[in-house]
Amino acid sequence: MRLYELATTPNARRVNIFLAEKGIAVERVQVDVRAGENLTPEFRAKSANGRIPLLELDDGSYLCESVAICRYFDELYPDELALFGDSPLDRARVEMWHRIVELDGLIPAFQAFRNLSGVYRDREHCVPAWGEESRTRLQAFLPRLEQRLGEAEYLAGERYSIADIAAYVLIGFLPRLDIEVASRPHIQRWLARLRLRPALGAG
Repeated sequence: MRLYELATTPNARRVNIFLAEKGIAVERVQVDVRAGENLTPEFRAKSANGRIPLLELDDGSYLCESVAICRYFDELYPDELALFGDSPLDRARVEMWHRIVELDGLIPAFQAFRNLSGVYRDREHCVPAWGEESRTRLQAFLPRLEQRLGEAEYLAGERYSIADIAAYVLIGFLPRLDIEVASRPHIQRWLARLRLRPALGAG
């Protein structure tokens, strides 16, 4: 298998942390998205969404979308970590909090960054007002994240999961938007706990 990525991007970090947690090594190919390498006909013939990360399977087929890639590896190599949950209720709670972090955190963060920085202005129409609105929505989400982490050790309950990986990547992205969480004690305690995990250094 071969993973096409740009290691510093948030979605690549999600996959890399997940693989590190499971101890899975995969060949990596770096794709320069700033230069538009993902927009070439050759890449788009492989990727259903034209984005990274993209996993090339041994049979010559491809999987895109970071969570789909993580699910594939989780099914292929089940272990006691059970990062998607280990019971019907646990899996539902992981899915719930993972989606909350994606929809209310990561997506607004990406929209804010792309529209305010204009990093891809050569290929998309940037709307600064939408960037500011997205940044405001992201800031409104952080108190909810703080509250939840004051209620439980991890987002989905008492066990570390892919929801925590997504939230960890989100927090790491906040400095690009001049947003800080240093004043939020529950998030800080949770971050300190996560930083003890060896896999976080690999992501």
